[in-house]
Amino acid sequence: MPNIVLFSGSSHQDLSQRVAERLGLELGKVVTKKFSNQETSVEIGESVRGEDVYIIQSGCGEINDNLMELLIMINACKIASSSRVTAVIPCFPYARQDKKDKFVHIFTKVSTQNRAQVTSIADRLNVEFALIHKERKKANEVDRMVLVGDVKDRIAILVDDMADTCGTVCHAADKLVSAGATKVYAILTHGIFSGPAISRINNAAFEAVVVTNTIPQDEKMKNCPKIQVIDISMILAEAIRRTHNGESVSYLFSHVPL
Repeated sequence: MPNIVLFSGSSHQDLSQRVAERLGLELGKVVTKKFSNQETSVEIGESVRGEDVYIIQSGCGEINDNLMELLIMINACKIASSSRVTAVIPCFPYARQDKKDKFVHIFTKVSTQNRAQVTSIADRLNVEFALIHKERKKANEVDRMVLVGDVKDRIAILVDDMADTCGTVCHAADKLVSAGATKVYAILTHGIFSGPAISRINNAAFEAVVVTNTIPQDEKMKNCPKIQVIDISMILAEAIRRTHNGESVSYLFSHVPL
């Protein structure tokens, strides 16, 4: 593809390399380092004048440093006269901040939307669905969990957007087993797996925990054989290609590229 440059931040270079290979591109030359006072320094090693630039940086690892690195890379490309700069953020950071109580009435709508998403997945798989309603006392701590639906003598597939310390998802697995599920699998978009997460998964009733590679998982997989990873580089590559060519990205909501 002409007039396009793909850079990788330091958070997830393996994923960036996979995306580059699928696009038939070489990753752009960039050097990141720290000054003695721990400020981030970024040096772009090639011309981006008039180019359509894409920077892949996931919200994982040293999140604050990686976010600042991304901002500095964007600025470096802009002042070097790039035509356009697009940040590709597979795992978006700071998306879990508390909302003010006055917005509690929105939860009814959100709950309805989540139920619709679960129903859509179940319809595509031609299976029945159940819901697990959770109430939190505070972040990473569930106060109450209620199962709505019948899982007795069935294989349960637990779907969620992310797993951090995994207290919630492991509690949900126990709930499903106690309700009669024969096997429990988890499919999670982002496997953060911080703190006691790995030991909790190892001790939980899961047959397998499947996550995408929006976050590097090599070290976690060494310590937890239950973790399996789905590569999403083909989706990111196609999203970049479509954006670059001015095509619809929403097409990817219903069509997964191979």
